[in-house]
Amino acid sequence: MKYQRILLKLSGEALMGKLTHGIDPIRIDSYAKEIKKVFDSGIEIAIVIGGGNIFRGVSGASKGMDRVQGDYMGMLATVINGLALQSALEDNDVPTRLQTAIKIEAIAEPFIKRKATRHLEKGRVVIFGAGTGNPFFTTDSAAVLRAVEINADVILKGTRVDGIYDEDPEKNEEAIKFESISFDDVLKKGLKVMDTTAFTLSQENKLPIIVFDMNTKDNLINVVKGKKIGTRVDL
Repeated sequence: MKYQRILLKLSGEALMGKLTHGIDPIRIDSYAKEIKKVFDSGIEIAIVIGGGNIFRGVSGASKGMDRVQGDYMGMLATVINGLALQSALEDNDVPTRLQTAIKIEAIAEPFIKRKATRHLEKGRVVIFGAGTGNPFFTTDSAAVLRAVEINADVILKGTRVDGIYDEDPEKNEEAIKFESISFDDVLKKGLKVMDTTAFTLSQENKLPIIVFDMNTKDNLINVVKGKKIGTRVDL
């Protein structure tokens, strides 16, 4: 295997499947099965999941809601998704721990770096909920922060497109895909991979990002094996 410890970033919207909002049980079970393949190969897995399928703070703020309140609501949405993914993984015989950046001790452990690392070493999948625990930071930022803290080898960003393009491939069929690209070129070309805070943190810590299609069967395990799938962002 090319990587020993990965941080998988999933968007909340990905959990909707064919629904307009909420969590599609079929989609989340399929994700759990893909993650299990990687787990069974002995790779240590940490996961950060968004909350956009339930609530997005920025969207609430644009309609007059207080941004800080909206962001905390978004954090709680990520915890709901974390609980759903935890349940789906355990239904597939994958041991997990859910850690949150804001204390909700009845349902999850508080995030403690050493404890998270120990869980990974003991063969448990660790799901990180509630983002960074701070308003104004996205779950992309949380993904990079947690990846750096646990010394992950790579960030795998599972999306609904198969990599990074020069234009939106869902709007322009002739958009050109990059097989690999440097951090500097992403910035120069103004490509949207992650928000600027997350992307800069990843660049400063020399932590590669691979953007790939999570909805294609076996893509996740093949990425971990080092096969050329999606787009790799590196120095």
